[in-house]
Amino acid sequence: MTVSLLSHRRLPVSAALIAALAGVLAPATSASAAPATIRTQESAPDMAGIVAALESAMANGAPGAMARYSGPEGVRGRAVGVRDRESGAAMDTRSRFRIGSVSKTFSSVVLLQLVEEGRLKLDTPVNTYLEGLLPDDRITVRHLLTHRSGLADYTNAMFEQTVPGFEAVRNRVFSYQELVDLSLAEPRTTEPGAAYAYSNANFVVVGMLIEKLTGRPVADAYQRRIIKPLGLRDTAYVHPDTRIKGTHVRGYLHPDESGAPLVDSTEQTVSWAQSAGAVISSPADLNSFTGALMRGRLLSPRTLEAMTTVTPTDGTNTRFYGLGLRRYDLSCGTRVYGHTGTVQGFYTYAFSTRDGRRSLSALANTSNHGAANTALGNTLEAAFCGKRPVPAPAARSTAPSGTAAHVPLPAERDLPERH
Repeated sequence: MTVSLLSHRRLPVSAALIAALAGVLAPATSASAAPATIRTQESAPDMAGIVAALESAMANGAPGAMARYSGPEGVRGRAVGVRDRESGAAMDTRSRFRIGSVSKTFSSVVLLQLVEEGRLKLDTPVNTYLEGLLPDDRITVRHLLTHRSGLADYTNAMFEQTVPGFEAVRNRVFSYQELVDLSLAEPRTTEPGAAYAYSNANFVVVGMLIEKLTGRPVADAYQRRIIKPLGLRDTAYVHPDTRIKGTHVRGYLHPDESGAPLVDSTEQTVSWAQSAGAVISSPADLNSFTGALMRGRLLSPRTLEAMTTVTPTDGTNTRFYGLGLRRYDLSCGTRVYGHTGTVQGFYTYAFSTRDGRRSLSALANTSNHGAANTALGNTLEAAFCGKRPVPAPAARSTAPSGTAAHVPLPAERDLPERH
């Protein structure tokens, strides 16, 4: 039986503790996304549109792609292409795969549960808990979760040459400290709290905090606090094992050289990412995870409100970041929350509506080919906005932004890419 975490983690608390929690969860800055029009009428998912997005990902270099929608209309899955180029096995929505930076939301949930338990505070300096780790005492826990610490992303140098960089770390096992040292060897990107700058180093430090405060490996925290309570049968953190057990998708990495053969990147330790990107899951489990998170199964209402308080990540006023969580404002006005993921050979999207009633997860088994990632992102529009109305010919030139004339933005990158 699936048990809500809230039911067995809550203890009686005093009014003083409630007030303290309110203080540590309050946003550190008043800067937030301007309110957008929220869609009040749900549209049925456009499954033909989802298939078109998957086929577009294939046309842009992915051997296969798949998506799974879950909502009041039921569960609907679609798959195109192959999950294994050698065997020719068809893409299968029941398969497991590497979810890359969607792992960051798992790590954020665990850390926010520890905040709820009074074991750390969001606006306290990281060095309070990990003494001497960072060169700036102004960097807080919140700065890590919002990518506003200024810590350089060590993967920029690590994967400057995509395939050679990957092969150099495919079987390597790093310590957290080694990864932090790689980041600190680079100039910082911003002053603490000044601006959003995506960096895998932030969530390496989040992993260090989790292990320091729990006294256990991060894998144990994922298992005990998320995977087991939600009954996620296909989700695991196996670092540093290189295998994906059971039926799984094989990942294929595009080299930087145009026309060079794809590299099978399935087996790797993902030690270069760890708590920033080493979780394995499936479409069904990702739907369950994002839906349960948005419904309040994993965090209290106050904490979830803090997690979903966002600031812009670019100038489009459609993309935002909260605490280890992305928000995308779609062309129809619907807001969805979740995360994107990139790990060598895999692109992932895992998003739900704020009420958790509708969820979509999508995968293309390639990377270092941004057009495939952008195409895959169109599954969100098709799933949550439904079929687009076709404007009359005379209205085409005057159609407002966010209608049938919608043009997808390039996908946000979780790793450096050359294509």
